[in-house]
Formats: sequence, structure tokens, C-alpha cells
Amino acid sequence: MTFADARARYRRTETVDFQAVEDPHQIVLVTLRELERSLRALAAAAEAGGSYPDQHLNRAFTAIYILQSSLDFEKGGEIADNLFRVYEFCRLQVASAFRREHGQLTDAAGHISAILEAWEQIGPRP
Repeated sequence: MTFADARARYRRTETVDFQAVEDPHQIVLVTLRELERSLRALAAAAEAGGSYPDQHLNRAFTAIYILQSSLDFEKGGEIADNLFRVYEFCRLQVASAFRREHGQLTDAAGHISAILEAWEQIGPRP
């Protein structure tokens, strides 16, 4: 696959215009929602015995990268370390799906769902 092919595939997987979102909290919120949605879609495909949708594999990898790279380990301390571990667990499960192996996608989606719920609760106050 050439760089141009990879870029074109990535653009096709985009569902949200991240440029329209400027608030860092909102960017993480949208990214968590997209990751949860993709993990749930991958888990459903696994349960149905079908093939994993490439678009959800790509979206999940992209979301995990965004979330992991946005962590501030100096300011976040133990929380940042723990979030990184959860995101890494999710990445490993998506990588298993990419290799067409059985993974713990339902568990990964559950972890992201819990983080998403907490993130929604700590949102910026008007």
C-alpha cells in the first residue's frame, strides 16, 4: 500500500470533522465516542462470526493513537498511566482482530464506555 492509498483510506474512514471541534475536552469526547462505536461494531462482527469491518479497524487504531498521544504523563501522573494501559489493552485487542484472531473486544468496549461516561461527567461547566 502506498502512502497515497493509506491517506485515501484514512480520509474515507473519517466521520467527524475534527477541525470544527476546538475545545480539547470535546475532541477527547468525540474520539472516545468513535472508539467505543468501533469497538462495539468489531465485537458484534466477532460474535456473528463475520469478518471485521476494515473501516472500524482503522477508526479504532486512529482513535487509540489520538487518545494515547494526548496524555500528559507529567501532569496526569497515575491517572495518565492507567489510561495509557487501558488504551494499550484496546489497541492489542484491535490488533488481534486485524490479524483475524479472537480478542476481548467486548471487554475493551466496556472499558472505553466507562471512561467515556466519566469524561462526560467531568465536562466543562457553562
